[in-house]
Amino acid sequence: METKPTRFFWPVRVYYEDTDAGGVVYYANYLKFFERARTERLRALGYEQDELRAREGILFAVKSIQADYLKPARFNELLLVTAEVREIRRASLLFAQEVRRGGELGAKLCEAAVRIVCLSDGDLRPTAIPDYLLERIKDDA
Repeated sequence: METKPTRFFWPVRVYYEDTDAGGVVYYANYLKFFERARTERLRALGYEQDELRAREGILFAVKSIQADYLKPARFNELLLVTAEVREIRRASLLFAQEVRRGGELGAKLCEAAVRIVCLSDGDLRPTAIPDYLLERIKDDA
């Protein structure tokens, strides 16, 4: 039986600093919104990235991203950012992410597929996600 991925939402308010000369969110800032949502999803599971680095010697980095910008967001809008785990591998995770205006049913402004890889802090080479963390992510996905 196929299960629906757990949806994780993180609210983001658009600040003036997020906008460009045209008054819309600068495209690169959507990547920051995506990063915050992934970090908050990990935090919601009970894990902090700095603690994982200190205790396990691992960190997470973006390996690849494919993003589609659909509609503009503007200053002071409240956005909702998702972070759904779509694929779990031993040393990487694939997230499907969206930015929506106002709420879960609001207009989709941007969507992305983001591959995150687990790296060894020492040499920055790919390494396995610790078993306990991998199991926790699988349980939540």
